[in-house]
Amino acid sequence: MPPGVKYSEDVIPISDLKINPRRIIDQVDKTHRPVLVTSRGRGVAIVEALKDYEAKAEEQAFLRGVVRGLMDIEEGKEISLADVKKHLGMSA
Repeated sequence: MPPGVKYSEDVIPISDLKINPRRIIDQVDKTHRPVLVTSRGRGVAIVEALKDYEAKAEEQAFLRGVVRGLMDIEEGKEISLADVKKHLGMSA
């Protein structure tokens, strides 16, 4: 898990992003921390390294699948391994 937000480094006004976008991109790539972009003191966007974004999206999808599976078990919607193999056309 990436380190926590460093407010002194990870919150920038949109004017900084306009002036030197490469610096911001290099920062998020190096630190693996997202940067909050502000306009008039309010957060308007997050800049995040693509690899970090993709990793979070994969983790979120996996966790949703686990939760969905646990809910199915709780609701009695489980099936036997033999039935799964049969459904997938695998030998038992």
